[in-house]
Parts: sequence; structure tokens; C-alpha cells
Amino acid sequence: MSATLYQPSADFVKNAHISGMPAYQALCNEAETDYEGYWARLAKEFISWKTPFTKVLDESKAPFFKWFEDGTLNASYNCLDRNVEKGLGNKTALIFEADGGEITRITYSELLAKTCQIANGLKSIGIQKGDRVIIYISMSIDGVAAMQACARIGATHSVVFGGFSAQSLRDRIEDTGAKAVITADHQIRGGKQLPLKSIVDDAIALGGCGSIKDVLVVKRSGADVAMTAGRDTWMHDLVAKQATTCEPEWVGAEHPLFLLYTSGSTGKPKGVQHSTGGYLLHAALTTKWTFDLKQDDVFWCTADIGWVTGHTYITYGPLALGGTEIVFEGVPTFPDAGRFWKMIQDHKVSIFYTAPTAIRSLIKAAEAKDEVHPKSYDLTSLRLLGSVGEPINPAAWEWYHKHVGGGNCPIVDTFWQTETGGHMITPLPGVTPMVPGSCTLPFPGIQAAIVDETGKDMPNGQGGILVVKRPWPSMIRTIWGDPERFVKSYYPADFQGKYYLAGDGAIRDAESGYFTITGRIDDVLNVSGHRMGTMEIESALVSCTELVAEAAVVGRPDETTGEAICAFVVLKRPLPTGDEGKAIAKQLRDHIAKEIGPIAKPKDIRFGENLPKTRSGKIMRRLLRSLAKGEEITQDISTLENPAILGQLGQTY
Repeated sequence: MSATLYQPSADFVKNAHISGMPAYQALCNEAETDYEGYWARLAKEFISWKTPFTKVLDESKAPFFKWFEDGTLNASYNCLDRNVEKGLGNKTALIFEADGGEITRITYSELLAKTCQIANGLKSIGIQKGDRVIIYISMSIDGVAAMQACARIGATHSVVFGGFSAQSLRDRIEDTGAKAVITADHQIRGGKQLPLKSIVDDAIALGGCGSIKDVLVVKRSGADVAMTAGRDTWMHDLVAKQATTCEPEWVGAEHPLFLLYTSGSTGKPKGVQHSTGGYLLHAALTTKWTFDLKQDDVFWCTADIGWVTGHTYITYGPLALGGTEIVFEGVPTFPDAGRFWKMIQDHKVSIFYTAPTAIRSLIKAAEAKDEVHPKSYDLTSLRLLGSVGEPINPAAWEWYHKHVGGGNCPIVDTFWQTETGGHMITPLPGVTPMVPGSCTLPFPGIQAAIVDETGKDMPNGQGGILVVKRPWPSMIRTIWGDPERFVKSYYPADFQGKYYLAGDGAIRDAESGYFTITGRIDDVLNVSGHRMGTMEIESALVSCTELVAEAAVVGRPDETTGEAICAFVVLKRPLPTGDEGKAIAKQLRDHIAKEIGPIAKPKDIRFGENLPKTRSGKIMRRLLRSLAKGEEITQDISTLENPAILGQLGQTY
């Protein structure tokens, strides 16, 4: 482990919600000695219940755990009404900065009124408790309010990231059986107008979306879009005549608040189902303790609401605590690579939470050009930095700490997943001495451990498989419509179905016991903090039937994105070279963008007459990984039918 320990400042420790290691230890001990009592205490402290719960944890149908199940609540009431009732009605809830720099502020009272109008609008078209609504929209106040409105009436939302293709959107509509889609005419990113509504039209036209009755369209660009009579309605027309009050639908704690799709190691994305009570508790709790959120903070989480980070640390966590959150429509490099730093300066951001990929690309830009270097901006408002999505490499951590945080902001390097709902392993800023590249210690109450293939604990200093030994409130409840896959994916028989399998490898430092994540143990890649199953990309390649006979996808390390997608392809035609190879590679990338979305385009495409296989016909993926990295081949290749392919597969397009 790196020898450099960074201590939080005495001042930070003194003022933090969780102050000093003894306080952290006391919380861990409380959870250790009375697990249910610990979570029950916090659930009463952080959540306003309509009907108080009497049952804490039900493990009778494990791994289908239930938390606080006889309690009733409403997530939108907890995020909006209760803050207005506390006298925070005039406090800014969201600061929206558009791609072009225009700024809109909305107070808690205004956001409540807007949410109620959308909620009433949804009710007027027949959306009821338990119905599913797809939200396909860019970062906007409308997006956050639409999520809150669904929660308000007990409808389950499923947000689909605006960069996903019509095919990906169609699959999610079909799987959820959603009754309505909320979208916008366009999204604006990096100065460009990108379609949303027309992609929704294309998705529905692909078939299998018979459940959709209504498409509600927010006006963003004002440019012309086709509207289908009887199905499509402008959101402003629908809400104009609606009341600004709407009684919340009180739901049981286990009621599904949202579904969010994530890539697995097999082709079909998994609809991760989250509860209302347990999820909201952990969203609020982690926002308060990990980010040390105070009433006067300006918190900026740069994630998109299409990902879980945007759900937990934009739409639900900060609002449940009455915080002020920035919502940013654009990209970090437009109009130039100083955009993040300028926004921190302009809005006096005090807590900044972003992904290592963004940091690494901004390092490159800052080192090339002084005017976009963080030193050219006043970043003195910052008191805390965070990192999310993938492990941050020590060099990027050091740069972030020195140049963005001025050497005095703690960095919370947070490990968690779509399935966990909120932080699992993270430094607490007023507690934990930080080591660059390590997510340090479990969040109080989370029983993380490292085990071998049979579930036996590994000693510190030896790597193994990351598991969580006890259920926790914000955990995934099931995979929508596929309980068997849920059990198989997360509670495998190898561990007698007792431990949650995170799918990541990890190691604990021999002395400090700090956790470091070492990478996925399955065929899932982490590209710019987004999980992508290799199978999903392989399936998309092979679906280009006129060209592709066979494909294998692996990851390789990448300086900017952490991991890059590398595709090895066997074509149904002779091996291409030169410009022809480039043209076919472009055709395949475009095909993947159409099937999954631009985010899944391989960085490297390599062609071979066939793929290296073992005698039993299994693709030698380890060999492909070595080829992708450009390493010398040391493994035994005597079983290869055609060793010449190694040379072919070395050429990148």
C-alpha cells in the first residue's frame, strides 16, 4: 500500500457529523451488537413515516429480504413537503445550469408545486400506484421533478439514460411493461441538439411496446418534432390545468420506488428493483455522513439521473436532507475543459462529486493549456471532494487533491453499485486517514468481507472476492420479473446463498485493513464508470449478420476511461486490410451505437480469420486480454489450430 497517508484536518474532524475514529468505531460496534436496532434507530431518525414500522428485518424468505415492511411512507413527501414544513420553502433546492450556461434556480416550495402538477397530470391520464413510467430525458429540473412525481403517486419510475439507443429503450419499455414515457423534444449537450423524442418514436415502432398508452414531451429545444395524435402530449399542456397540491400516496416500505437497468455478464440487462423505505434511508444517511452535508452546503454531483449515482445523490439523498444540489445539463469540456472549475467558482460549490474518467480527461486538458487548469479559477469554496464509478488511480487522486482541493479537502473515494443503492465502502471525511486509490473502510453497518471461491474468509493482504455478509436496507430486492436470475447473480450457491456477491475482486491491506477494489471477477467491463457486459457487446456485434461470423470482447487498461473495450471479430468475408479495415470497423461501431448506444462503441476492433480457442472450443479470453494489452504471449499456444491469427489479431482498427 502507498506509504502516503492523508489525514483529515483537525478543523474538519471537529465540525464533521461523524467526528474522529472512535465515533466511527462506536457506530460499527452498535451495528455489530444490535444490527436490527441500529438500522431501526436510523430509520426513525432520517425518515418521516406515515405509519411507523414495527418489524425491522424479515429474513424468512432469504435472499428476498424485507426491511421495515409494515411501515408506510412517501419518498416525495420526505424530499419536498417535510422541508417546506420545516420552514425551508424558500431555500434553493436545485440550481440548474444549462449547456449554454443559462441558470435556473428552484426553491423547495416551487419544486413541490411543479412535482404536484406533474403528479396530477400523470393521474389524469390514468397512471396509478404500481404502474411503471419510463423517463428518457437529459439532466434537467423536469427530469428530477418527473421522478419525484412518480414517487408521489406510488408509480415506479425507470429512468433510461439519454445516450441509450432506440433498441435499448424498447427493451426496457417491454421489460417494465410501462404505461407512459416521459421525454423531451431534444437534449442539448456540448452545443449540439440531440434527439430524444424521435428515438422514443423509433423505439415504439420496433414493436413490443404495446403497454405504452401515453408519451409526454417536455419542450427543451422548441424545434419541430412529430407528435402522434391520441398518444403524444406536450407536458406543459398537460400540467397547465393541474392543481399545485397533490396528496402523497402512502406506500409500504417495500413498495418498488424504481427499476434501473444494469449490464450483467450475460446479454440481457437486469432490471434492478429498489424499495422505497430502505433505499431512501441509505440515500439520506450516506449523503449526510459520507459527504458531511450541512445546511449551507452547495452540493454538486456531476452524474446523470440516468445512472444510480444521479438517483441517490441528486434526486433523493440531498433533497431528503433539505440540501442544495446542482443539476448540470452539459459536458465537462464545453465550451472548454475549464467548465467544471468555472461552475465551482460561479456557484461556490462546497462538495464536488465526480468520476475518475472525468478527472483524468481534465488532467490532460489542464496540462496542455493553463487557462483551463484549476489554478486559473477560484476554488476556495470547496471543502470536500468525492470520486465514484470506478477505482481512482493514485496519480489522478493526488492531482485531484492538490489542484482541485488545494491540498486541504478530504476525498471520499466511494465504492458502491446500482444494486447496493448507496455507498458501501468509503472514507468518512471527518474520520478516515486516506490512502490514494483505496476506498478504505466499510460504511458503518455494512459488513463487507473478502472470501475465496468457497466463501471462506481471506486473511488481510490476500486478494479474493468481495461479498457483503448481512442484508442492508438499500440493497436490491430482486431483478424485475426474474427472481431466479437475482438469486443466481447475487446469492450464488458457492456461498450457500448467504452472502451478497458484488462481482468485484478486492484486497485488504495487511496492516490497515483498508479495502482496494482490484476489478471485476466476471465478464463485465467498467468504461468511464459505466458497467458493460462483454456478452451484450458480443451479441450486438454478431447481430450484424451480413458481416460478422463470430466476436469476442475483452477489456484493456486505458489511461482516460479506466478500461477500454477491445473487440476481436471474425468476418464472413476475407480478412480486410488498410482503409477497408477502417471502413468495416466504423460500420461495426455504428451498428453497436444503434443496438446499445454510443457508450458501448469499442475503442479497438481487430480482425482475424478465426478466434483462438481451446480444444474443447472455448475462446481463450485470457490470451485475448494479453493481445489487447499488447503483452508478450507467455501462455501455452500449442493447442491453437492456426497460430498465424495472433499476428492478424495484433492489428487495431
